[in-house]
Amino acid sequence: MLNGKSILVTGGTGSFGNAFVREVFARFPDVKRVVVYSRDELKQFEMAQRISDRDHPAIRYFIGDVRDASRLRRALEGIDIVVHAAALKQVPAAEYNPFECIKTNVIGAQNVIECALDAGVSRVVALSTDKAAAPVNLYGATKLCSDKLFVAANNIRGTRDIRFSVVRYGNVMGSRGSVIPFFLDRRRTGVLPITDPQMTRFNISLEDGVAMVMWAIEHAWGGEILVPKLPSYRITDLAEAIGPGCRQEVVGMRPGEKLHEEMITSSDSFYTVDIGGYFAILPATPDYTFEDYTEAFGGSRVAAGYAYDSGTNEHFLTVEEIRELVETHVVGAGKAAGA
Repeated sequence: MLNGKSILVTGGTGSFGNAFVREVFARFPDVKRVVVYSRDELKQFEMAQRISDRDHPAIRYFIGDVRDASRLRRALEGIDIVVHAAALKQVPAAEYNPFECIKTNVIGAQNVIECALDAGVSRVVALSTDKAAAPVNLYGATKLCSDKLFVAANNIRGTRDIRFSVVRYGNVMGSRGSVIPFFLDRRRTGVLPITDPQMTRFNISLEDGVAMVMWAIEHAWGGEILVPKLPSYRITDLAEAIGPGCRQEVVGMRPGEKLHEEMITSSDSFYTVDIGGYFAILPATPDYTFEDYTEAFGGSRVAAGYAYDSGTNEHFLTVEEIRELVETHVVGAGKAAGA
């Protein structure tokens, strides 16, 4: 589906961007162009050592910020597909510097939308977060606003052949900001800090996150927020899996942190359909019917009042399962990358 296409990834030097670009080159040898759009030249330099234009002539590294609409418009010339992964996502930093977070996550999102409309892009998939569901911190609030912008962008596409969709998933195993690398580093001290013994999180690997975006590029109708069906883990089980001999020290929850991750609220249930491997939260006023959408994917509406959060999830990972996933997706991935 991507052979012969030109793709741009905003925030392309992040954990997701690195994994997504590698997957594109592995699966689509005839991709026309892959543009990594980000503002940090050092990260681009480091990424170019791993994914070089010598090995992959289609790669382009384009320095720019989603806040800068004119630069973004230039970068989008000739682009068919946009994956929007750029965001300021550190919760404490967003609380301390709120408008900086708004500039990137909200104004930047609108810039992506308007420039994609002007450039003749055909597909836009934006990455969201569990924190956008019933947000309790500024980062989550900005991502909820971003989600609303991308969903509503389908209303102003006119006669253009373009679809805007969103993918929302929770804690990515081993990504920047994940607690797992922190625990791996701290286990040598013999003490692992635990925010709250009752805390739970969803778990998804980078590979599954990339696969979800690929699915959305090919299958999304536009306007939906796609949510994967994921296992959960307890933070105490994660600590036990990583540091079985370590003492777990309760340090309390950070400001803006939730006890459990939410991805579908009970208020979303009236617009949510189960389509097999994913849920889809459909827009309140789509240009297609719920019946057509569910029939196309062999799905069904969820029950009224249904909520999807990590604390009440039916599937919890065992300590051994967590340990195996960490070895495969974090420790093993780090060794393969030369970390």
